[in-house]
Amino acid sequence: MKPFSAALNVLRGGLIGLAEVVPGVSGGTVALVVGVYQTVISSAAYFSRGLFAAVRGDLSALRRDWARVRWAVLLPLGLGMLVGIVAGAAVLEPLIEAEPTVVRAVFAGLILASLWVPFRMAGSWSPGMLAVAVAAAVGMFFLAGVPSLQTPDPSLWLVAPAAALAVCALVLPGVSGSFLLVILGLYEPTLAAVNDRDVAYLGVFVLGAIVGLALFVRVVQYLLTTFRALTLSLMTGLMAGSLRALWPWQGEERDLIAPGEDAGSVVLATVIAMVFVITLLVAERYLSPRVNSFSQGSSE
Repeated sequence: MKPFSAALNVLRGGLIGLAEVVPGVSGGTVALVVGVYQTVISSAAYFSRGLFAAVRGDLSALRRDWARVRWAVLLPLGLGMLVGIVAGAAVLEPLIEAEPTVVRAVFAGLILASLWVPFRMAGSWSPGMLAVAVAAAVGMFFLAGVPSLQTPDPSLWLVAPAAALAVCALVLPGVSGSFLLVILGLYEPTLAAVNDRDVAYLGVFVLGAIVGLALFVRVVQYLLTTFRALTLSLMTGLMAGSLRALWPWQGEERDLIAPGEDAGSVVLATVIAMVFVITLLVAERYLSPRVNSFSQGSSE
């Protein structure tokens, strides 16, 4: 693989990693926007099949499945994600605490502009697809308003299942893994574990995430293959509904508040974020092939 492609995938992974530490922002959404979603999905499916083959003792199937994993793409992505998660935990956490309104506005702009990705990929919209999208948006809207639980010192027995649930954010655009951790009361403990390099906590979390990814990715891949249009309309609705979590003005219990005096700066931040994503989409379309195309493989 060319050095430029590797560097580009590290950058893409970094953006996905940053998204993973921000509640309300889906890593899967960013993967769609930067053009690696389908590669991640298909490679994760082969990886999980290889793991199940290893459990059965079928080493030939393990080698066959893992040979189809796009390691040249996934390894730089993984490196970038690791850097993005560590940097995000160290930088974004205090930034979100200091300027929560503006930061939420920025991320809302990112999601708003990103809605075009699954909407366009779904093709011609039917009334049924529209109904699925609306139902998903309504469900996600109410989920985003659920007050978070408080778990200051979580048991490691809870960490692995939470990680398995949160990893679906990589598989299903519109679902924020960090937001799910917030609901479960594990967001702040997880950020603290990253910043404190808590090996035990992080080891259990990674193990849970691998198991969750291995189980969930096959379901999503089946849906994308068999019910592509409906699945993409579902993704669109989930992304739209998740904007509830990113309304700039919120109370402590996630209750929505009317715009304040900083409305001008908030709108400006939202517009700038939207322009950034639109620019990224245009550049991705005209400067490099999209590796997440559902009709052809990557040329990365």
